[in-house]
Amino acid sequence: MSDMSDGAGGSRWKSFWNHGRWWKAIVLAVGYLVLYEAASLLMGPFVKSIGGPDSVSYVLVLLTVPILFGGIILVVFGATVGWLRGLFARQRIGGRGWMWIAVIVVLLFNILRLASIDYSTTTAAWVLTWLLTGLLIGFAEEVLTRGYVVRIMRESGHSEVAVALVSAALFALLHSVNLFTGQAFGPTLVQVVYTFFFGVCMYLALRVTRTLIAPILLHASTDPTIFMQSRHPAPGALASVASLGNIVVIFVGVILLVVFLVSRGSVTRAVADPPTV
Repeated sequence: MSDMSDGAGGSRWKSFWNHGRWWKAIVLAVGYLVLYEAASLLMGPFVKSIGGPDSVSYVLVLLTVPILFGGIILVVFGATVGWLRGLFARQRIGGRGWMWIAVIVVLLFNILRLASIDYSTTTAAWVLTWLLTGLLIGFAEEVLTRGYVVRIMRESGHSEVAVALVSAALFALLHSVNLFTGQAFGPTLVQVVYTFFFGVCMYLALRVTRTLIAPILLHASTDPTIFMQSRHPAPGALASVASLGNIVVIFVGVILLVVFLVSRGSVTRAVADPPTV
């Protein structure tokens, strides 16, 4: 064990991650992505025995189990580097009132989609499985991008503009690999654009609420409502309005990002912290 000591009682592993460098955020995101995809490949033998997209087994095998594995990896990682305790602590860097727009827009369309699902055409088990999976997705992807990546970028001394852009870009990177799993280029490009600006909204949610729990819950209610409402839309105008959610999020994300850039990523820190320009 002595060869792993950094002289301060901690491991070289812990010391490496606790000395912020921007490129470590990329290493962490890519490492997570590789392990997540490996977990998905391990589920391959079960694919032939599952039903279609409307079956519980489909959701469990292709989504729930791999993302659960990813979440466990992130928890283990956080434990080994000593980041878990502060993960859900109140953020020292706050936000501005206009940042609530990101929270309101995402939450509004999640509610609209939830209200415009034709539950009579599916089962309670399928809905509950999707809601559980959404919670796992929200936890894993937000802990990685708005938790660990944000921490690394801030400790590297980068501006909040850089923090927002890198966390959103790496979030989009997680979804770009769908191009290599059979998804066409066009839909993948649209998904990458959407996830980037959704990531911007989640960063703003983190800022204005000062807690990682907010983007986790917003994200957790986004993925399942998108997929469930697209599979089982209820008849009527409400479903048509709800289906515009992704487009609206992109539009709002663009506007809020411009406002954020113009304001130079200005922050509101706790009283104990030095002022930031």
